[in-house]
Amino acid sequence: MGVIIIAGLVLILVAGVAIYNRLIRGRNRVNTAWSDIDVQLQRRHDLIPRLVTAVDQYAGYERATLEAVTALRTESMRTADIGAKGKLEEKLKSGLDRIIALAENYPDLKANENFLQLQRELVETENYLQFARRYYNGSVRDYNTLTETVPNNMIASWFNFEERDYFQKSSDDAANVPLVKLGTIE
Repeated sequence: MGVIIIAGLVLILVAGVAIYNRLIRGRNRVNTAWSDIDVQLQRRHDLIPRLVTAVDQYAGYERATLEAVTALRTESMRTADIGAKGKLEEKLKSGLDRIIALAENYPDLKANENFLQLQRELVETENYLQFARRYYNGSVRDYNTLTETVPNNMIASWFNFEERDYFQKSSDDAANVPLVKLGTIE
């Protein structure tokens, strides 16, 4: 009888350790995926001053739009909350799209090799960012599922494994894409 109880306790302990290790792997995967997003966001943020400078040389009276994009960049870089950062980055992307669209109104800008190179780099960065966001959100989904299912949720609560937020807007927010008007970003 005593052997059965000891074997049962050992089995519970081994299962608990296995669950804990799985939670650690999930959390590490989410952290690594966030690091990938952070690298791409930094790359995008580094492109913005160069892009603003290139556009400003040709489209000086669009200064309000350029300043709004620069302000969003600064605010996003200061924000630590993933949900808030996602919304700011979506507004920033809309502003960058507006700046790229300005090239249609300025043939000299459209033909400028520096601007074209920056545009290519921005498109490449957006593609990498989209991939990183998908991977991150998938990792968050898997991790959150892991922390919410029984018996994992007991180990997760004992060791403070908290639910993680998704990056970018949800499908409910898709209809509320920020409006970009000449000179402002809403």
